[in-house]
Amino acid sequence: MNRVVLVGRLTKDPELRTTPSGVSVCNFTVACDRRYSQNGERQADFINCIAWRQSGEFIARYFTKGNRIALEGSIQTRTWDDQNGNKRYATEVVVDHAEFAQSKGEGNGGFASQPAPQTAPPAPSAPSGDIDGFMPIEEEDLPF
Repeated sequence: MNRVVLVGRLTKDPELRTTPSGVSVCNFTVACDRRYSQNGERQADFINCIAWRQSGEFIARYFTKGNRIALEGSIQTRTWDDQNGNKRYATEVVVDHAEFAQSKGEGNGGFASQPAPQTAPPAPSAPSGDIDGFMPIEEEDLPF
């Protein structure tokens, strides 16, 4: 079985391209903290990822450098010969599913080695315009 689940922060903005046949493909790198530290310093792994079609378009549209992302996919390895005839290898995660791993208010907050600032939840205010206890949702509040 080849399944990968990662939670980390994007190291730069995702790059969305289109193949000559019109298929969307998004490349990005995720920094994932290791569970241990070496000499008192946290270590991270930088994992190359690729997402195709709607998954890639979703990531490119809603994620930017520093955002926490949770993703699921599989590991893929590729080999090719470069211009000098040297054999090159690449290992990357092919993303099947991605989702937000932080709330909208957490912001970018740097890479995974820097914890996101903790904020107190806002005090409840008197509802305005609610219908039967439900508040209307504005279109800009939707993540899609």
